[in-house]
Formats: sequence, structure tokens, C-alpha cells
Amino acid sequence: MSEIKVNSIKGVSASTAAISIDNSSGTCTANITNNLSNRNLIINGAMMISQRNGTSNTTIASGATYGVDRFSARSQTGSGHTMAQTADAPAGFKYSAKITIGTGGTPSSGNKNYFYQTVEGNNIAHLGAGTANAKTVTFSFFVKSSLTGNFGAAITNGGGDYSFTFPYTINSANTWEKKTKTVPLTSSGTWPTNSDGGLTVFFDLGSGSDYEGTPNQWNNALDIRSSSDVKLVATSSATLFITGVQLEVGVATDFEHRSVAQELLICQRYYAKGRSQLCFNGVSGRYSWRTIGRHNMRASPTVTGSFASSGMGSIQGYSSQRQGDTGVDATQIVVQTTPGSGADGVFTYTADAEL
Repeated sequence: MSEIKVNSIKGVSASTAAISIDNSSGTCTANITNNLSNRNLIINGAMMISQRNGTSNTTIASGATYGVDRFSARSQTGSGHTMAQTADAPAGFKYSAKITIGTGGTPSSGNKNYFYQTVEGNNIAHLGAGTANAKTVTFSFFVKSSLTGNFGAAITNGGGDYSFTFPYTINSANTWEKKTKTVPLTSSGTWPTNSDGGLTVFFDLGSGSDYEGTPNQWNNALDIRSSSDVKLVATSSATLFITGVQLEVGVATDFEHRSVAQELLICQRYYAKGRSQLCFNGVSGRYSWRTIGRHNMRASPTVTGSFASSGMGSIQGYSSQRQGDTGVDATQIVVQTTPGSGADGVFTYTADAEL
């Protein structure tokens, strides 16, 4: 029996394999040693899941504003900027996230204008970031814009005090292009490996000079662009589309497509919404506890809810708790019935445990 070590096999991206050859029969067996599934650290990178807004526009606020699941944006320059899930996408994808600038403006030094996703620390522990064993990662995505030129993007640690910003070039207006950047992670900085934010990827929309730094190196600051990068927020009605976002160890591989069911389940660790049928006995002043959802969430969520119809009583409050060692949050709602009434009704709710 002979064995040959190879770095790649045709049809298999970024593989390390051992080929065993049976000298008597001529049979070859390839043993691939890396795992080609579960390699994308970005959740909902194909922008398939949009629990909050569907395909409706959401106005981007000065604080964190969620559009498609797990992706957030904020803008402190100009006004009326929106984002939405849209069916405009490159070949092989169904959706993208679209950002549209309303009334553009010139950012002041401290203005934050960006689109981003924070990755949970539990999911980056294997990267070794912040240690002598820090690995190299590759960030890739598809992008389309009404503007051309160099745009800013960045990878930062969870604390936002170490960052690697780099330019990506949009060559043709209103044309889908794929961008890829390989980044050696730093041995410096704090990179949480618990349920807090461990790492963030940024797409700059035109932040102020406080967030500009030297590109293509690790900086001890939150730098997400360089001074020469395009400021999308400065141009009224400008658009930016993004999809196929992937962050993985090593070199770039084809985008990892997950099923809708898988992606939704992962997204529900951070945000979930649902409907529950509630029934009450109509006794005045009676409090009734109802468990409306069981989700394996990152942390105890903030819960909001409302009745779909009147006459169901007043909402007294919400609570969530861990169920033993299962790590499952049971979100409970306390409702007081309307005096003298008894009715069934639909209760809609959201549970938010975003980073």
C-alpha cells in the first residue's frame, strides 16, 4: 500500500488529502482531512432570512438597526437611508441586502455609517485570535453599487479596539462583482470566546475620520475605512447591494449554501418571532401563565408581544428562564383577563437576544 500527500483534488476546494493506492488492485482511495461543511462563520450570508421586515424597507437609525437577520446597520449622516431584502442577486443566489441612501451628507469626524455583523465568541474560539496561534481567515462577498471606486471593509475584534481595514474596488457601476480578502489574524487584542461578540465584519458606508486608519494592517483602534475610500452616504439615492458573505479559515472556497430550515434555526438563536393561541377562563383578576415559545437562544431574550384582537386582557409582563441543562429558553408571558370575560385569542411575540 502506497500513500501520496496532495494539497488539492479537482472538484474539492481547499482540501488536504491523502491518496492511498492498493498496489495489487490499483484502487485509489482519497481521504479528505478537512471539513468542508460548517466553515462559514457568517450567519445568513445569502440574506435568505428576514424575520423582522420581509422585503419591506427599514429606515436606518443612528443606533443599531436590523434588516435581514443577523445583519445590522447604522447611520449618523444624512437622512432617510433604508435597507431591505431584495431579489436582485448574482447567479447562484436568490436575495441580497440593499442599502439606499436617502438625502446624502458629509460625515463629521465621529459619525458612524456602516453595515455589519457581529459573530458570537463561541463560534470563533477555533481561530486562536489574540494568541500566538492566530489563524488566517478569508473574507469574501458579492457586491454591486451605483458608485465605483475603492470602498472600505474591515474585520475587528469583539471589543472594537483592534481592526484590519482594507479597500475593495467596485469596477463597474450596477454590476455584481465578487471580492475576496485573506487576512492573518492578530495575536493582540481581546477576542471573547463566550456568548458575547467575538468578532465583527464591517462594510463601511462613509464613516467619519475617527474611523479611518492605515489599510491592510492591524491597527489598535476601530478603523473600518481609509481616508480615500468612497463615502456612500455622501451621494443621495446611491445604492449598495451585498450578498454571499463568507468568513472562513484558510483560503477562499465556494459559498456555503445552507437550507432555509437550517439558516432560520441558526438565526433564531438571536431573534425569533411567533404566534401562540391563548385561552382564558374569564375569571376577573385571574393571572394565567402561558409558555409561548421555546428557543435555544444565545441569552435570555427581551420579549415583546401583543394580542391580535381586543378583549383578551392586559399584558402583565414577560420572563425567560433556562430549562435545566438543556440550554433552552422558555419565554413566559403573564396575562390578566378582562373582568368577566373569557376568550381565545392569538398572541404575537418577538424574542430578541442579539449581540
